[in-house]
Amino acid sequence: MKTRLILAATAATLALTGLAYAKGDLTLKPVELEELTVGTGNSGFGVSQTKYEMETGKSYTLTIKSTGKKECAWQSPGLFQNIFLRKVEAGGMEIKAIHLTELEFEEEGEAEMFFVPIKPGTFAWYCKGMEERGMKGEFIVK
Repeated sequence: MKTRLILAATAATLALTGLAYAKGDLTLKPVELEELTVGTGNSGFGVSQTKYEMETGKSYTLTIKSTGKKECAWQSPGLFQNIFLRKVEAGGMEIKAIHLTELEFEEEGEAEMFFVPIKPGTFAWYCKGMEERGMKGEFIVK
């Protein structure tokens, strides 16, 4: 009887933990998210995209461009804490790190992030200090 209870509990645990696994296939080419451009419009406070939807366990790339009209310290602390960062490409080089704090654009330029979301949630992104002027958006990870 005790053995049956242990087997039943083990089977139930395995069945429930199977629901927590992400369904992404990391052997596939990363999904390219729509490019994000900051500093658009006449005022330079516009952004090209405000919402991104993703799934845990899938590989993504995101190109972030700055027009150079405004300096932008681009941050997304919630996302940065809940992704596996593969690399960032900027200025003709690959930067391999385990964590990001911000991407700072002092003039026109671009950076491309390669990452895998590992936790669901809604995570804000913004140009630090310019959120009230509209330089913000969100990542929705399911």
